[in-house]
Amino acid sequence: MTLDATFNRISADPEILGGKPCIRGTRLSVEFLLELVAEGATRDDIVATYPALSADDVRQAISYAARFLRNEVVVTTRVGR
Repeated sequence: MTLDATFNRISADPEILGGKPCIRGTRLSVEFLLELVAEGATRDDIVATYPALSADDVRQAISYAARFLRNEVVVTTRVGR
């Protein structure tokens, strides 16, 4: 299922990678693509390595992650004392 019209290249299916958001029609998760970028891969590197992907797929995966982290809030608490 497509998650949002804005992210038409991203889908989540409980039968594929436990429902993790993936590039539609692949088993390449948004998380995996972000890990590649974090390790220094460029968009062109990723597309060359995974020819099923387009540059727009990679861009949309990064945009998707940014959107869902935008309102991330970290709450810390102290226990004891």
